[in-house]
Amino acid sequence: MFPSFFIAHGAPLLAIEDNEYTQFLTQLGRTLPRPKAVVLFSAHWEAAVQRVSQVDEYETIYDFGGFPEALYRIKYPAKGNEQLSEEIKQLFTEQGISYEVETSRGLDHGAWVVLRMLYPDADIPVISMSVNPRLSPEEQYKIGRALSALREKDILIIGSGGTVHNLGMVNMAGENQTDQWALDFDKWLEEHLNNWDVESLFQYHSLAPAAKLAVPLYGSEHFIPLFYAMGAAHNQQKATLLHRSYRYGNLSHSVWQFGG
Repeated sequence: MFPSFFIAHGAPLLAIEDNEYTQFLTQLGRTLPRPKAVVLFSAHWEAAVQRVSQVDEYETIYDFGGFPEALYRIKYPAKGNEQLSEEIKQLFTEQGISYEVETSRGLDHGAWVVLRMLYPDADIPVISMSVNPRLSPEEQYKIGRALSALREKDILIIGSGGTVHNLGMVNMAGENQTDQWALDFDKWLEEHLNNWDVESLFQYHSLAPAAKLAVPLYGSEHFIPLFYAMGAAHNQQKATLLHRSYRYGNLSHSVWQFGG
């Protein structure tokens, strides 16, 4: 049974950098068994109703500005998988989860930055999925849980975002020291993930130290992919921190494995 993952996609520059984190993700892709397909929830695709992609071949979306030209030359022409899209729709129907089909949207950088490091040849089918910050954590977890059976079919489920992601607090020149509040939040998160303490995790914004800094009230879209990925491993409740590092003073690069 495949594990599910929460993977930080960092700043867009990560796509052209060679550092500790990019090396880790590259090695992770080489180490994991090859999946039949990837289902990815991206922080950069928000929708009020769950969206399920059904695309033949994805265009590459450059949903950022002011970066080096090299970023805009990157292509990640992954293909979709209509059969898997249909299966996801059936699973949602069985669980009473509303959804809509998306037939034209490409892959945003929350998706392709991660996928390109794991599978640089773009030769594994991808189903892109939206997230909804307006849902409760319980509801986000439920959506992930509805897909848990896919893990038994060698499907890799990923939530792409960041546990600490507050662009108003980052220091682009700060590389040598990590803000204590970011460390405190991630330490709290680690403790409760290790214990699969969903009761506390679902109330993270009121219980976790520095939660309002780590996850701004109107900026939770990067944090919540964690609940989708975690829910997908509900039938195998084990959380493992594979990597954690920081950039720009507090932007977290963390990788959590669920199940497995």
